[in-house]
Amino acid sequence: MRILLLGATGLVGSHVLGLALRDANVEEVIAPVRRAIAEHSGLRAPIVDFENLDERPDLWACDAVICCLGTTIKAAGAREKFYRVDHDYPVEIARRARRAGASIFVLNSAKGAGEKSSIFYSRVKGEIERDILAIGFDSTVIVRPGLIDGQRGEPRPLERAGILISRALAPLLPRGLRLNPAAKIAKAMLKAALSKPPGVTIIASEELV
Repeated sequence: MRILLLGATGLVGSHVLGLALRDANVEEVIAPVRRAIAEHSGLRAPIVDFENLDERPDLWACDAVICCLGTTIKAAGAREKFYRVDHDYPVEIARRARRAGASIFVLNSAKGAGEKSSIFYSRVKGEIERDILAIGFDSTVIVRPGLIDGQRGEPRPLERAGILISRALAPLLPRGLRLNPAAKIAKAMLKAALSKPPGVTIIASEELV
């Protein structure tokens, strides 16, 4: 299988990349990136300008797309830029991959996603779910983690505080409120890409504990 991985340098995406490169069922991972990353025999990591995506079919030709692309409003600098990264880039690439033959899209969304949500972040996640579904992949898997446990490259003080509190309270919390380890999310996403469940599948945070 040839997998197109979006967000390969992020917390969850880096876990997916490591798992995919070690999986005998994965022939190649195509990971578009903004900056060069370490080379690997099973990896093709083209440098891409996400604001000016190339239409070359060979760049997007794959069997499955795994999307872990995302940022924060603080890192993006504005809501509009956040929307470009978390919604527009994945949708634009999804359309290209579908035209090039991809049959499954696995999306890392978020617990509480809903296009009518009053919370901006949750609304964006709901809108990307809606727009990916509209593209018409044979299989669409939407993963909705809660607070993700893992070591990020950039500091997120509030998130880190929440993680520490959640770890301490874990035995007392219901499954739906517990931390979701990045490694477990990645494992679920790769498993879904390889198994290609027909139609639409939702993986809730309770399944990622």
